[in-house]
Amino acid sequence: MRHTIAMALVAAGLSACATAPIEGLPAVAVTALAETAPVGTANEDAADDPAIWRNAADPAASLIVATDKKGGLYVYDLSGAQKSFLPADRLNNVDLLTLPDGRVIVAASDRSDEANAHIYLAELDTARGTLAKLGRVPVGPGEGYGICKGDVAADGTFVIYSDPKEGTIYRTSLNLSGGDIAASTDVLNSVETQPEGCIYDERTGTLYIGEEDVGLWAMDGRNAGTPKHLIAPIDNRYLVADLEGLAIAREGEDGGYLLASSQGDNTYALFALPDGTPVGRFRVAAGEFGATEETDGIELALGSFGPQFPQGLFIAQDGVNAPEAQNFKLVSWQAIKEALNLP
Repeated sequence: MRHTIAMALVAAGLSACATAPIEGLPAVAVTALAETAPVGTANEDAADDPAIWRNAADPAASLIVATDKKGGLYVYDLSGAQKSFLPADRLNNVDLLTLPDGRVIVAASDRSDEANAHIYLAELDTARGTLAKLGRVPVGPGEGYGICKGDVAADGTFVIYSDPKEGTIYRTSLNLSGGDIAASTDVLNSVETQPEGCIYDERTGTLYIGEEDVGLWAMDGRNAGTPKHLIAPIDNRYLVADLEGLAIAREGEDGGYLLASSQGDNTYALFALPDGTPVGRFRVAAGEFGATEETDGIELALGSFGPQFPQGLFIAQDGVNAPEAQNFKLVSWQAIKEALNLP
């Protein structure tokens, strides 16, 4: 039987205190093997969040979709070269999913109406590396901020989670059949202060939310109003505010690792699944390419992405890329695991 992380903690007789961060644990160093071209908005906080589409037939031809929150959506190849750009107003976080019919849908949080969150939808042409806008879907009160994909059903219905700055966690069910966008939204949960990071584990139905100045939460992503559980607090040792992007490495039925951007000290923290035990921290240091600093969004996809990334690809937004505009750094998941002595 599969369990949510909360169930696993209870079954093991553990509490949030039992998975408290490891005091004084140093961050090991890895280096980037590639970087994207800088975003078009210079001298501003602009690049924000990446998403990865893996080409199973030709992994080295996989694509990255990433936001310039002052400009729109970029598509890059694995060398970091820009494939295309879709102008859009004030998009923040981004995620993508594949429908049963093979279409790749990109969903981004739309902040253009600061009073009401929206989801910006586009379709990725994986052969050409281009994006086409599909529409804009209202979610609910609050300035759009974090976003992540949820379950995808056999009939093409899919879920998008939104967590606006005010702290409400929305769940939107969408269907694109027949050329129209059918959508319905309910309130899943809430946090008291500003969240952003969002990642869903479809194996267990667990939604993870990063409350920037509080910590990392786990909650039931399929049933509204259930209790949430603090997996790791902001303690200025293992996680340093702001807590930003989240990513997940899925292994087996419910194992693997949850990754979090600890922006305050330019590191990334790992938590073992399903129990949330902290297992290590790493940073992206300067090498052939620059270090990452003040990272907002991160993403991780497992599997081969060609010889540079044989076990998976980790991407981090780089908030300080002087003298160029902000961009995204590409790191081998194998290198991260080896640096942390992970199995």
